[in-house]
Amino acid sequence: MAKTKQETGSIKVTLIKSTIGRIDAHRACVRGLGLRRMHHTVIVEDTPAVRGMINTVGYLLKVEA
Repeated sequence: MAKTKQETGSIKVTLIKSTIGRIDAHRACVRGLGLRRMHHTVIVEDTPAVRGMINTVGYLLKVEA
């Protein structure tokens, strides 16, 4: 029995710093991750696109595996 869909992990991301006064592209990355307010936590899929967004705004986030 072969797997048809590759299982991807998940990453827990929390916004710990405000986006006030940040570059518009960084604000867009935070919104793209699904974070709405300070101390809001979401669980996102571990994909290259998500990893890129996390790397861009990593200074605003707390990331857990």
